[in-house]
Amino acid sequence: MVEFAAKTAPELELLIRKVTIDDLDLVNDLDARITGVDKREYWRDMIDRVATRRAGERFFLIAKPCNDTVKCPALGIIIGEIRGWEFGSDPCGWIFAASVDLDYREQGIGEQMFKAICEEFRAVGTETVRTMVRRDDQINMSFFRSEGMSAGPYTQLEINLNER
Repeated sequence: MVEFAAKTAPELELLIRKVTIDDLDLVNDLDARITGVDKREYWRDMIDRVATRRAGERFFLIAKPCNDTVKCPALGIIIGEIRGWEFGSDPCGWIFAASVDLDYREQGIGEQMFKAICEEFRAVGTETVRTMVRRDDQINMSFFRSEGMSAGPYTQLEINLNER
């Protein structure tokens, strides 16, 4: 992936690039600001699994409001991978995490990150992108629909093992 700067809200220059282990504090701090929970070891493992292994099929991107020579916070992350063959599916891109700092939502950051990860998927020959969203999660449902996503060919099923 080529690093690129994207214009979002007026005056906000955004750098979107692949995460490295050096970004652990930035990613953990962003997530802690959003969730209120420090999950440093989770993010260390996620960066190791997604950003370093099978890098041509897994993508962990970070959005920052400045270049890498200046210390600044992460404003967003998006994570996805190429998956295929499960349930008879051809390989496609799956987005399994996306977050934007609460103070910077509705400024185009999520849209720019979505476009960036779609470019990563497209660059390796993938034509389809999927994700899963809770039915009652109106924020994420609205976001992904605004990016052109709609119901796909699969229906998710589940069972509560404690009720069985």
